[in-house]
Amino acid sequence: MTTWRTRIEPFTRPIFFAVSRMRRGMTLGVRGVAIDTRGRVLLVKHTYLHGWWLPGGGVDKGETTQAAVVRELREEAGLIARGEPRLISVHSNERFFPGDHVLVFGVDAFDMTERTSHGEIAEIGWFAPDALPEDATRATRDRLAEIFDSAPPDPNW
Repeated sequence: MTTWRTRIEPFTRPIFFAVSRMRRGMTLGVRGVAIDTRGRVLLVKHTYLHGWWLPGGGVDKGETTQAAVVRELREEAGLIARGEPRLISVHSNERFFPGDHVLVFGVDAFDMTERTSHGEIAEIGWFAPDALPEDATRATRDRLAEIFDSAPPDPNW
């Protein structure tokens, strides 16, 4: 489903990047990998981007990367981590946004509740790693192949 947000995102992205760059010289983002008892992975669909993504977002000033991924999972998907997230991989996102880096964390134990962010996430879903939706993003597919299929880690997002 294409929304007005996904249609304007290509035009608003440069403004977002300019503001982000003025506020911080380098940006840091996090993505969380949560796997349920049936072996399915949690993905989210944003209201302003195409495709299915691993849940996550930016690290706020003064926030640890672990706290950021816990916060983002709660906001976007209603997932409450039980225990510390574990770092899986680190990636440069130069191709998409110069100076940006993304850290991928695994969350091994969690509970589900209502998400706290409204208007940002259109859908959440649980998918078998070998049966991802057609419009799962390339980066999502690559990260999951690294985790589930022992693909060599790519330092680039």
